[in-house]
Amino acid sequence: MTINALELWHQILSKQNPAGLAVLLADTVVFHSPVVHAPQVGKPLTTLYLSAAFQVFYNDTFRYVREVVGDNDAVLEFEVEIDGIKVNGVDMMKWNSDGQVVDFKVMLRPIKAVNLIHQKMGAMLAAFANK
Repeated sequence: MTINALELWHQILSKQNPAGLAVLLADTVVFHSPVVHAPQVGKPLTTLYLSAAFQVFYNDTFRYVREVVGDNDAVLEFEVEIDGIKVNGVDMMKWNSDGQVVDFKVMLRPIKAVNLIHQKMGAMLAAFANK
């Protein structure tokens, strides 16, 4: 069964339900964090990072402002305000012929936002690890 990766991603975000990642992500997906040097490989690690990101990024101010979509990839530019800091970034996704995401990269600006996200994601990942 082929899925529409972009449509499913938007559904997962609108429902704030990371359970949908089980279908969306390929087993060998690679996640590139804006604050971690090494790529995170595999569905469990990518699910962990994206689940933490749902808690950090997705508030009432989050919105995608531009989407550039190809046959097997998309770049989604977003804006969000967190703790009074305006964050601008992109989610870059590539999916396979089944529609499962095989590569997910997040890039952020400005540096003040990167530092804030580093702090908040670190705390969220630590909280998830302690569950």
